[in-house]
Amino acid sequence: MVTIFGVAAVAGLIVASSSPIHFVYKPIAFQLENSETSRRYAPETMAGGIAVFDYDNDGDLDIFFTNGADILTLRKNGPKYSNRLFANDGKSNFTDVTAKARLTGTGFDVGVAIADYDNDGFQDIFVGGLHRNTLYHNNGDGTFTDVTEKSGISGESADWSVGGAWLDFNNDGLLDLFIANYMLWDKDTEPLCQAEGHAEYCHPRFYKPLTNQLFINKGNGIFRDASAETGVAAHLGKAMGAAVADYDGDGWPDIFVTNDKLYNFLFHNLGGKKVEEVGFESGVGLAENGNPISGMGADFRDVDNDGFPDIIFVALDNETFPLYRNTGKGTFRDITSKSGMSTLSRPMAGYGAGFYDLDNDGWKDIFVTRGHVQSPLMRQRYVIDQNNSVFRNVSGVKFEALTAEAGLDGAPPKRHRGSGWGDFNGDGRIDVVVSALSAPAEIWMNDSPGANHWIDIKLEGTKSNRDGTGAIVKVAAKKGIQYNHATTSVGYASSSAGPVHFGLGSEKVASLIEIRWPSGKVQKLANVDGDRVLRVKEPL
Repeated sequence: MVTIFGVAAVAGLIVASSSPIHFVYKPIAFQLENSETSRRYAPETMAGGIAVFDYDNDGDLDIFFTNGADILTLRKNGPKYSNRLFANDGKSNFTDVTAKARLTGTGFDVGVAIADYDNDGFQDIFVGGLHRNTLYHNNGDGTFTDVTEKSGISGESADWSVGGAWLDFNNDGLLDLFIANYMLWDKDTEPLCQAEGHAEYCHPRFYKPLTNQLFINKGNGIFRDASAETGVAAHLGKAMGAAVADYDGDGWPDIFVTNDKLYNFLFHNLGGKKVEEVGFESGVGLAENGNPISGMGADFRDVDNDGFPDIIFVALDNETFPLYRNTGKGTFRDITSKSGMSTLSRPMAGYGAGFYDLDNDGWKDIFVTRGHVQSPLMRQRYVIDQNNSVFRNVSGVKFEALTAEAGLDGAPPKRHRGSGWGDFNGDGRIDVVVSALSAPAEIWMNDSPGANHWIDIKLEGTKSNRDGTGAIVKVAAKKGIQYNHATTSVGYASSSAGPVHFGLGSEKVASLIEIRWPSGKVQKLANVDGDRVLRVKEPL
């Protein structure tokens, strides 16, 4: 017997195997409107960011969708282009509260990043898009206020932002904002690219690159553009994803940036004052074949339980989904082939990826949103519409691919884009919400079999930022030790702000939980019961 993509082949017959990870499709009343035209303007195929966060502090994770606009005017002409906020009743039933929240938006929005930037206990929303970024302050009463101009974060601009990442760059207890900028785009100078007798989306080489931006939080609702002084602005790229982790354990958060058809960046944080770009030196600048690929969404977390954050990002078919293992010595080793990801992902096109323990066995798995960048008219040449996939972590460095086996064929294949992760119904299993171009969004409820245990850790900083973003969490049980850290930057143009999740396998108790706060404080908890959300406040 051999197993191919999670399906057992016996004597020439294909017999479906039982899957330890499984999802059930659940609809939600949102459709991503990307204003697709026969002219094929580039932004049409890059929409779809999602945020998962608890906007009203009721303990349930809610969902925010960015949406497009009329591509010619960049205005949300009509309600179909509205961004949408859905409130969760705690049982994964969602109600549209966009109008009350005042979050309909004004332009062609692409990405989103979540954080409580003013430490008032309510999470705020950054939205990135075409020629405009928007910062919404959470007022704590179910409404949001556009504070973009007041905050000093660039509003009207020539940039095309695919979202951003929040981090405490200088460890002062205030969250700063890294904005990932894609390409210089103007509808009036859009190149015309032909394929098989019709217009098609152009290769990134036809567009000029942009610099990313870093805004430092001054603590009074105002941000200062520190892109030049920190060295971030010295590097031109075409960013499609940004993920944050302290990869070398020096206490300062670093930023990994995927670039489209250019080498990736790794911004090493030099004491909260400057960055050095070490993509090539660290081994993450290019994929294993040495060619620049279509780097999309990424995640930056410890996948093999050795205490050092690793990197996954996704790309198009025949480019593979690169997986970099942190050596613990300031460098990374490309294990895409060794892990099986090279063979498994080669025929796939992906946009978003996240490291989450989906079967609670103690190993983080990889969920990938899939779909091609090209238009539906290219179906004879490419597989345009695709089902999403899970790469189950077998041993930390080996994976198996699950699609139909995981129930992910329960909805038609689509051009999937953004994704958000979180436990929507409180059963301890991580669910996923996904967007798709010109199609209804999908919620995938995790109903994986088995009786594995879990624990979610909801952090509250005091000296550190209130979200605890950047805190490193170690969980020990009888079968071993795991590591994770608090971050909301995961996937393509998306943000997930749930508690820090750990699967405990057959263990009901974590013998030790150790939290290293960004302030430098270390907090330890012994013999903690699992199967619950544990709220932990940083000691004064």
